[in-house]
This record gives sequence, structure tokens and C-alpha cells, in this order.
Amino acid sequence: MKEFKIRILRIKFKKWAFIISLLMCSVIYLEAFAFSQTEQSQVEAQKKSAPYVFIDCEMCDLDFIRIEMKFVNYVNERKEAQVYILITSQKTEAGEEYTLSFSGQKEFEGSNNILKYYAEKTRTADEVKKGLVNTLKMGLMRYVAKTPISSRISIDFLEKVKPTSVVDKWNFWVFSISADGFFSGDQIYKMREVFSSLSANRVTPNVKIRLSINAIFERDEYRYEDIVTKSSYDSQSFYGLIVKSLGEHWSIGGFFSASSSSYSNIKLSLNPAPAIEYDLFPYSQSTRKQLRFLYKLGFKPVRYREETIYDKKYENLWNESLSVTLELKRKWGTMSTTLEGAHYFHDRKKYHLELWTEMSLRIFKGLSFDIYGGGARIHDQLFLPKAGASKEDVLLRRRELETDYQYYFSVGLSYTFGSIYSKVVNPRFGGTSGGISIRM
Repeated sequence: MKEFKIRILRIKFKKWAFIISLLMCSVIYLEAFAFSQTEQSQVEAQKKSAPYVFIDCEMCDLDFIRIEMKFVNYVNERKEAQVYILITSQKTEAGEEYTLSFSGQKEFEGSNNILKYYAEKTRTADEVKKGLVNTLKMGLMRYVAKTPISSRISIDFLEKVKPTSVVDKWNFWVFSISADGFFSGDQIYKMREVFSSLSANRVTPNVKIRLSINAIFERDEYRYEDIVTKSSYDSQSFYGLIVKSLGEHWSIGGFFSASSSSYSNIKLSLNPAPAIEYDLFPYSQSTRKQLRFLYKLGFKPVRYREETIYDKKYENLWNESLSVTLELKRKWGTMSTTLEGAHYFHDRKKYHLELWTEMSLRIFKGLSFDIYGGGARIHDQLFLPKAGASKEDVLLRRRELETDYQYYFSVGLSYTFGSIYSKVVNPRFGGTSGGISIRM
């Protein structure tokens, strides 16, 4: 009987021990759950207070940026942002230089900064994207530091990084060689085209050198019933440029070109031309704004393939040109326009005047007005052949024809609308999130 009572007590003890353990686990779980909920609520509250950012970049992978940088809020409308980031780029001989301009708005008004990122040609697209993101992170820290989300930011130093001196065995020279062949045809048409090019460039802060050779050959054959029409085109050219920096506004140098073209009736044309340029804005601001004035004085000995309409088989020509180029990249959009005029000294009535421009203007919330076009007033076609052009030359555009003008023009509207706070990235089926875009 005594042993039976002891056994009952043991069973009751185990039962109560199990109940107490279960209750303790439940309490611990509930506390942990409550703590995680509180922690999550704090994170969400801090995230709402993080800076609202608008990234203006045509070449960037914005989905990648949103995935890699989750400590800010992204908006799709510039005016709703606290930080406006304009990312522009320009090609260099070794790769590409990106300029990241940070502009504070609303609460951060007046807090601006500019950072640079250099991407060598040898870098992969993924490496370039990661480099841009790292630069963006560094630029955003000054804004994030002023918000509660900064308590969750950790900054590390890569200890393996050591300062090293750059030894360039190529002495900043970059070479490029290409050769392409294109062949197509059917029962009544055959086309053969070969294109080749060679370039050598060297760019340093003080001196820029560009050299290139290009050649193109094309042969076409058309059949209509029993008639066979053959057409050919060839062009070779050499281009050289050397520029010496004279400070933040002035540059001096020269151009040299040599060309041969069946289209323009040129057997051989040489054109050395010393030049001088003045930029109203410092060259260091070239990724944001430029206003350049370029003057060239040229000497042009030329030999023609056929006698020209001026009874010339060869002649020596002096000419001069002046061009003005304005380039702007701003919050309201981008613009690039050039006006160029040139004439020959022996007859000032032999001139050309050309204007071309490209603009993308933001009108309001997602609506942009795009313009691209240009035109030229032409009175300097000294090379036109006296014999004129055949019917085949005219129809196939194998000879340059006499004209007083040329023009091209494109205009359109683009409109994007939808949630300005959409920041979810969903790569399924290759689609991206965002509003609706209409192109007219």
C-alpha cells in the first residue's frame, strides 16, 4: 500500500512537472514572439522615417539598387523625395566615369554632395552595378545619419585593402581592333559588306590623344527579270586629335583627318586643323554642364575621283569653323545642342551652317517632352562630279547629290504614372514593378 501511494505521488509529480514545463515554454515563446513583434514594429517605424530617395539614372538597374539598399524609401516622383540623386556618365579611354550628384530636398535642403565612381573596361556588368551601389551607400550616409534608421547601420572597413601605387605598363594607351563581315541575299538580291577599324587612344588630365582608322566596302547585286544591276560603295578614313589642357577653361590642340569616299567623289583628302577651345564652365563640371566654344583653322588639299562641277581634279582649300555646344543635365531634364558654322576662304559664299539638338524635359509628375533633331544649310559641295549621277546612283544613294539643306526631326511625349512609393522588386517572368508608361 505504501509503495502504491509512492507510485501515485511520482505520477502526479511528473504530471505537474510536465504542466509547469509546458507553461514555462509557453511563457518563453509568448515573450519571444512579443519581443519579435515589438522589434519588427520598431524596424517598420524606423524604416518609415528613413530618407525618401529619387534616383535619376537612365543606365542604372534600379531593381538591383532597391534590393541591395533597403535602408531608404524609394519614390517614383522627384518632388516627393527628400534626396534627389542624379547619376550621369561619360566614356573614358579606360572605361567609364560615373558622377553621382546628391541634392537634399525638403528637410535636407542645402545638403548637397558629389561623388565619382570609375568603372574600368575590364569590369563585368555585375561588378559595375555593385560599385555604383557602394558609392550610393557612401553618399546617402550623411542623410541616413540624421534619421532613426541610423541606429541599425553598421560600417565596416575592409582590412585587406592596402594603398598601392599604380604602374601602367601601357602608359595609359588603350587600343581597339575590330573587323566585321555581313553577307545576305536571296534569289534576286545579294549583298556583301566588310567593315574594319583600328583605334589608339590615350587620355590623361593634361593631354588627350585619339587616333582611328576605318574602312568599309560594300557590293550589291540586283536582278530584275534578265537585267542585272551592280552597285558598290567604299570609304576609308583616318582621324587624329591631340588636345593639351591649359587650365579649367582653355584647351589647345589640333585635328588631322585623311579620307577617301566613292559617295563624295573624294580620291584623297587631307585636312590638318589647329584648334582652340574655351569652356565657360570649369571642365571639372563637365558631367553636369558645358558651354564650349571651339574654333578650327584648316588646310585641305584634295584630289577628286572625277572632275567636279567647278572643273577641278584637285585643289588646295583653306577653311575655318566655329562651333558652340551647350550640354546640361538638371532636375528638369537633359539637353545637348550644337551650332556649327564653316566656310572656305577663297569664296565665303561656300559655307555650311548646322544645328542639332537633343532634349528631354520633365513637364510634371512623370510627363516628359522629348525632342531630337537637326538641320543644315549647305553651300559647300565642291566635290560634286561634273558628269552627275546615274539613275542607279540616285535610287541606291551611292552618290551624294546637290542640295541646299538637310534636316531630321523627332518629337514625342512619355508619361509614367502610378504609385510613387512602389519599391517592391519581383523578378518573376522577367517583369519589373512600376507604373504604366505611354509612348506617343
